Amino acid sequence: MEGQQGQDSHATLALAQARFSTGDYAEAEALYSAYIRRRACAAPAGAAPVSKCSPEDLATAYNNRGQIKYFRVDFYEAMDDYTSAIEVQPDFEVPYYNRGLILYRLGYFDDALEDFKKVLDLNPGFQDATLSLKQTMIDKEEKQRRSY
Repeated sequence: MEGQQGQDSHATLALAQARFSTGDYAEAEALYSAYIRRRACAAPAGAAPVSKCSPEDLATAYNNRGQIKYFRVDFYEAMDDYTSAIEVQPDFEVPYYNRGLILYRLGYFDDALEDFKKVLDLNPGFQDATLSLKQTMIDKEEKQRRSY
């Protein structure tokens, strides 16, 4: 039975990825949510999800569901998903970057800087993070200059 559930979960994740890549975001979000619920239900209350799913798959599901919420401009919900992805897989740089973009857009420059720096600690070649870090520093300085 557990083997069947694992296959079903993998199929759900694969279908979610396919829907996401074709822009069917409503269906992809429902599938990512179903996958995440199955993985969360595999853990005791208050514990991190434990199952045969890989942390990479679970973090990707959270990250991609966060992207869908970002596209809808549900920034705080998207940040919750990015944070969950980071908790599941702390060395996955993409959700740090995505969360940093939202923090930047909301004007939380210090928090955005932290996320962009973390991305570059994990992946020094992440060019978009380098550009975002520089722009955040410029905008933070400009905001400080205007505040005086």
